[in-house]
Amino acid sequence: MQNLLPEPPATLLPADEEADATLATAVEQGTDEAYAEVAARFPTYSAAWGALAGRALAAGQVVPAYAYARTGYHRGLDQLRRSGWKGHGPVPWSHAPNQGFLRCLYVLSRAAGEIGEADEAARCAQFLRDCDPAAGDALASA
Repeated sequence: MQNLLPEPPATLLPADEEADATLATAVEQGTDEAYAEVAARFPTYSAAWGALAGRALAAGQVVPAYAYARTGYHRGLDQLRRSGWKGHGPVPWSHAPNQGFLRCLYVLSRAAGEIGEADEAARCAQFLRDCDPAAGDALASA
C-alpha cells in the first residue's frame, strides 16, 4: 500500500559558529575539563553534551555518559521544536548542526542498554533510525 501523505520536510538545526569554534578548541586540548567548559558556556549546544557523553562511554563511565547524553538529547529536542519539528520526520545526519543531537541519541541508546534499560535503549535506537538511518551507521563506525 502506498502512503499518500507526504513526509514532513527535513529539520535542519541552526549553526552556532561560536560554539563550534569553542568545541574545536576543546578537541585540540583533549581534556574532559575543556569539553565541560563548552557545555557550561553553551548549555543548549547538543554537540558539547554529545562529545562529553561519547568520551564518558568510551572510558567505561556509563552513568555519566547516560546523564550527558540525556541532557544533550533534551536540549536538542527543544531546538528541533523551535526549528519547526513536529515530533516526527527526518533530521539528517548530513547537516552538521544536527549531529550533536543525533550523537546524544546514539549514546543514550547505548548507555541505556548498558544499565539494563532495554526499552529505552530500543526506543532511542528506533528514534535514531527514524531521524536518519545514516546517523546510526556513521556513529557505529566512528
